[in-house]
Amino acid sequence: MIEKQISEYLKDAEELYLPGISLDVVILGYAENTIRVLLLKLKELDYWALPGGFICKDEDVDSATHRIVKARTGLNRLYFNQFHLFGKTGRNTSVLLDSDHTSKLSSEAVRWLKRRFLTVGYFALVKTDKVVPQPDILSERCDWFPVERLPATILDHTEIISTAIEHVRRQLNYFPVGLNLLPEKFTMSELQKLYECILNEKMDRGNFQRKILKLDILVRQEKLKTGGAHKAPYLYRFDVDKYRHKVKHGIGFI
Repeated sequence: MIEKQISEYLKDAEELYLPGISLDVVILGYAENTIRVLLLKLKELDYWALPGGFICKDEDVDSATHRIVKARTGLNRLYFNQFHLFGKTGRNTSVLLDSDHTSKLSSEAVRWLKRRFLTVGYFALVKTDKVVPQPDILSERCDWFPVERLPATILDHTEIISTAIEHVRRQLNYFPVGLNLLPEKFTMSELQKLYECILNEKMDRGNFQRKILKLDILVRQEKLKTGGAHKAPYLYRFDVDKYRHKVKHGIGFI
């Protein structure tokens, strides 16, 4: 039963973890012209949750985030960034503390879960085809969901996802996206669709192309083999060094 596993998981929480603070990671991918988020289906409950957890007392916050993301995706190198601290007074009201579950939890687990928790929100950008989703000890499934069609989530996880998407949308004016979301080679149209998906608005094709080429972060490759040589679009890839310089120093795109 999930109560037994939670009790076991939190058995040494006071000794192992920093009290009153947790991590939640919005892992974002892009597939079929849709931004997707990785969620965990909790065992025996009709709720989903973001990958997350607690910070060990001898662990950096970024290191804890890397540990959590690697465990859920299998990826060792990826882009992630802190975007918000969530600290509403009632945010840690948990479905695990209702009358059906409390009596089955250990006293240590109940005491830990009843604390007021602040959670540090991170977002990570990954290529969905490189991810092997892995459930954790408290979940039975780990799946991708379009951000427009989310299932019921625990705590304030839907709000955390919305805040992450809005943060990425605002940051498009300061750093490029694509390296961590698109295949190695892509068309200009595919890159534009990614931007439109994030911004949730259509963009003029010519204007977008002029702006993105002006950034000088793309390297033109061969034409896409579509059968129509004269109309076949060129493929592009990112110049990784220039791309990372833009991420570090900002761009001013929109």
